[in-house]
Amino acid sequence: MTVDAVITTFDGKIIFIRRKNPPYKGAWAFPGGFVEYGETVEEAVVREVNEETGAIIEIQELLGVYSDPKRDPRGHMITVCFLANLNGGELMADTDAAEVSCFTAGEAMMMNLAFDHHKILEDALKKYPNLEKK
Repeated sequence: MTVDAVITTFDGKIIFIRRKNPPYKGAWAFPGGFVEYGETVEEAVVREVNEETGAIIEIQELLGVYSDPKRDPRGHMITVCFLANLNGGELMADTDAAEVSCFTAGEAMMMNLAFDHHKILEDALKKYPNLEKK
């Protein structure tokens, strides 16, 4: 099981990482990763985001569960994705991230995103259409 986060910054952009490792090495993705044994998905997403980006986040709500068996070439990986706000920290790529950057939703829709992250972004925009305007 994995977790991901669609994180909005103070100026309404969304945080992405450029993947350092396969699969999708070099592609942009939402920060996230594997849930560790004994950890809740909420704890996992806060930890993974901080490890990859240096960001401290506040979870707003569950965006969805993405379970298409073909979403990850490594095998059937189910992700729980949260909507979150940046709450502090200093953005700096670490662990599995080669780079961390912020983009508008419109910019992100035109980028090469990993996994099913275009679908996740579309779902976030349906829930929060004002993201598109920023």
